[in-house]
Amino acid sequence: MNQTEFLKTVIPFKDKVFRLAKRLLTSTEEAEDATQELYFKLWKNKSQLKNYRSIEAFAMTMTKNYCFDRLKSKQASNLSLVHSNYQEKGTPLQRQIELNDSVSIIEKLIEELPKQQKIIIQMRDIEQYEFEEIAEMLNLNPNTVRVSLSRARKTIREKLTKQHNYGVS
Repeated sequence: MNQTEFLKTVIPFKDKVFRLAKRLLTSTEEAEDATQELYFKLWKNKSQLKNYRSIEAFAMTMTKNYCFDRLKSKQASNLSLVHSNYQEKGTPLQRQIELNDSVSIIEKLIEELPKQQKIIIQMRDIEQYEFEEIAEMLNLNPNTVRVSLSRARKTIREKLTKQHNYGVS
């Protein structure tokens, strides 16, 4: 695989790799480093990429594993959530503040989920992967993915409803 073929193969999903890394690491700098490291590893092993049914699924799996390794390392102990990527143009300031608050609350609730549910909700609801693709990337049964996603959404919905009804977190 030459450089042009490699780039045509991996560039289409680079943003998904970055977003998954950012969801897991919660730091833009760490996510950028993870993305760069992943692409370096893919380039180093480019001759073997044709052996994979889905290079994108392979890359997402590599990203997940790399991020988990980073989180386990001593350097990752000071990572914190600083991310909000939702902004609507032309929205009145008050509504924009409310939307940002809601997004922040949902992000906080996602961060409180168990690790597997957090990854599944990221891959399905944000990255728009199909259940079978997620199952393949995480070495799970598609039904397990569906159940886990359902539980994650239910947990978020219940906590969000409670917070909106009672104004407490």
